[in-house]
Amino acid sequence: MSTAPSTAPDTTDIPEPKNGFDRFFEITRRGSSVGTEVRGGVVTFVTMAYIVILNPIILSSGVDVDGNTLGFAQVAATTALTAGLMTVLFGLVTRLPFAFAAGLGINSFLAVSVVGQVTWPEAMGLVVINGLIIVLLAVTGLRRMIFDAVPIQLKLAITVGIGLFIAFIGFVDAGFVSATGAASPPVGLGVDGSVSTVPTLVFVFTLLLTGILVARKVKGGILIGLVTGTVVAVIVEAIWNIGPKFDGDTVNPGGWGLSVPELPASLVSVPDLSLVGQISFGSFERIGVLAALMLVFTLVFTNFFDAMGTMTGLSKEAGLANEKGDFPRITSALIVEGVGAVAGGFTSSSSNTVFIESGSGIGEGARTGFANVVTGALFLVAMFFTPLVSIVPTEVAASALVIVGALMMSQIRFIDFSDFSVLLPVFLAVTVMPLTYSIANGIGAGFIAWVVVRSLSGKAREISPLLWIVAAGFVLYFARGPIETLLG
Repeated sequence: MSTAPSTAPDTTDIPEPKNGFDRFFEITRRGSSVGTEVRGGVVTFVTMAYIVILNPIILSSGVDVDGNTLGFAQVAATTALTAGLMTVLFGLVTRLPFAFAAGLGINSFLAVSVVGQVTWPEAMGLVVINGLIIVLLAVTGLRRMIFDAVPIQLKLAITVGIGLFIAFIGFVDAGFVSATGAASPPVGLGVDGSVSTVPTLVFVFTLLLTGILVARKVKGGILIGLVTGTVVAVIVEAIWNIGPKFDGDTVNPGGWGLSVPELPASLVSVPDLSLVGQISFGSFERIGVLAALMLVFTLVFTNFFDAMGTMTGLSKEAGLANEKGDFPRITSALIVEGVGAVAGGFTSSSSNTVFIESGSGIGEGARTGFANVVTGALFLVAMFFTPLVSIVPTEVAASALVIVGALMMSQIRFIDFSDFSVLLPVFLAVTVMPLTYSIANGIGAGFIAWVVVRSLSGKAREISPLLWIVAAGFVLYFARGPIETLLG
């Protein structure tokens, strides 16, 4: 019998779909089941639910140029609404298990840097313009061309870097790693070098329990870990009454980071959607065309490459990417991601993009867009149950991020480190992401190093012209501070 590999695709092992629903989402074809997709969608929602609380905290803290702020309750409602609609839309159009929500990098940029120069409606108008540009780049195929121009080594590095990044986010959210306030070391273990707070101990318990369940290949291991950790947190809070870490001007180092795990007095609240449609394009007149364009440039670069990196990492983790790093319906995915930015600006919830935490559902087995439908539906329900969503403390949700970070780290085994002109750009992409708390920064460092080191090592012909252009764009992106100063 011949052992030579066949050049034709092998379809003999692909099972027939059970019905039209199965055929549409390709559930059986991807080796999944309805139960697994539901479970994965629930896990993704539980891991992401904190955004309904955190996004309003960030955006409502920003005082615009006219002295106005966004209402906490209104932002919470539009955050859940936009996340729900965009997650469902992405699942139906692309059939991929990548959930959407307000991007943390962009919402912080808006609250800290942008609204000091413009009003909130004008800031959200800039977000809408950013989204329209991204949609245009995707529709014309330029965004796909840039995606294809990225070498597979850098795509793998992005996956690994995101794994370290979300693990670092988990450690920080749990209080396992904290800022020391000193020049060196800038971060340390827990509080004063020790794990001494009850919330962090709950994180450690949940992490180890979830790790054991995943290692033993228990179905629903991540979800079981999250539910168990939340129950333990509620019991602990009921016994010791620990309270929040931040309560007005009072700081309790041993408190819960974002939400206190206690049963709320009221489970249901009517969502206030009055922020929908509150946008303006008057920023160009207020601060000038050049200054406004610089803000849009920053938004586009952050949005564009954060999303590209996240989708690359998630598709690899889900086993949906081919040897070049491409995944199914990539063009549709890039277009819908741009629509998320437009929708986020229109609802004043900030640009909505693919969320790294989707990896928790993928780790639970989600492989199709049906998981997104589940996650999105839960976000829409969460509009009416915001108090209930806040029961899950960030310390418990953080354990899932660390688990998923470990799973994504495994992709590093596919990178050949024997060539230093590959090793250095990969190393920079992987390390800069967590150390600067930005996916875009890591991608930029990797791209620039790849172009410079590879070209000066005699491999310039192997580099796509588009990669040169993108690397030059990242140079401008990294130098945007001095450029904005020069523009006044």
